[in-house]
Amino acid sequence: MTHDLFLDLRHVHKAFGGFTALHDINLGIRKGEFVCFLGPSGCGKTTLLRIIAGLEVQTAGEVFQAGRDISRLPPAQRDYGIVFQSYALFPNLSVADNVAYGLVNRKTPRIEIRRRVEELVKLVGLPGSENKYPAQLSGGQQQRIALARALATSPGLLLLDEPLSALDALERVRLRQEIRVLQQTLGVTTIMVTHDQEEALSVADRIVVMNHGVIEQTGTPMEIYREPASPFVADFVGKVNALPARIADGVLQMGALSMPFSGGDRDDRGDRDVRVYLRPEDVLARPIAPGDAHVFEACIEKIEFLGSYCHVHVTSPTFASHRLTVYLSLNFLAEQSLAVGSTVRLKLLPERIKVFDLPPGVQPASAHATPALA
Repeated sequence: MTHDLFLDLRHVHKAFGGFTALHDINLGIRKGEFVCFLGPSGCGKTTLLRIIAGLEVQTAGEVFQAGRDISRLPPAQRDYGIVFQSYALFPNLSVADNVAYGLVNRKTPRIEIRRRVEELVKLVGLPGSENKYPAQLSGGQQQRIALARALATSPGLLLLDEPLSALDALERVRLRQEIRVLQQTLGVTTIMVTHDQEEALSVADRIVVMNHGVIEQTGTPMEIYREPASPFVADFVGKVNALPARIADGVLQMGALSMPFSGGDRDDRGDRDVRVYLRPEDVLARPIAPGDAHVFEACIEKIEFLGSYCHVHVTSPTFASHRLTVYLSLNFLAEQSLAVGSTVRLKLLPERIKVFDLPPGVQPASAHATPALA
């Protein structure tokens, strides 16, 4: 086993009858890391978290924590605290008794329990609430108490199972940042399961993107966003434009635009149809200078107002009327007097383009088809 890993998952497999929930999962997590398991519903992320917690038993594979094989240990013999989506507080116990629950079970001295409860309640921003009951707290406050309870025994590992999904949008943003600050303050190794890409991008040191029981990609938020390893990752994490293209004689042809293509080992696959993925922020409306390459004119079909900037949906004959989404600032739209039906000049950034081969059996898109936009 690699000694610098705090948590080491080796060839973890989980089957429920004839259904494979996890297939050959290999993952190492370093001490003090904040890692997010990110993926759509049913991808296996919660099952993997439950295996780490001992709430599910893997069909095959091994789990090591701090050098100890915990693969078959019951939850009580593993070193972690866990926070669920549903808070799971005891309604008949006060805040203090909820936080102290694990310490009482460990027969910690009463004075030490009181000191630890006061410390944690203050740490999660709710000093003076020790005598309240869960029903007297908001959803965000209840989740803060659930977090304090999970941390009370000073676990080496903190597991968060979609802890913010039941909260309103503003509280979710506020609490996710509080969790990140708390995690950095305590230095506790943390795994959070989420299907919210923005949540994962904003708090994680590393993101594990999962789909259909396998890991599609592991990397920093910037790596996952900027260098997606597969079409699924490009589609799932952030907005993206997907356009049909073709590679021939070392040239990438996207509609009427062409540019040199260097795809490393993929070059020896010869001429072929591909799909190009391009983030909305990589299609620029300015600066565009005379003589700039990869410039085209587009017609604005729809404007989605999002405050300081807008999602602007455009079509262009350059791309056989395929729709693209670009980000334009509210100020730019006002300065240029742009509205639905207006024409705008745009420029691609070729260095930001990601190219993926079409899966076997997939036919290239028709020149007049409009691809799905993530």
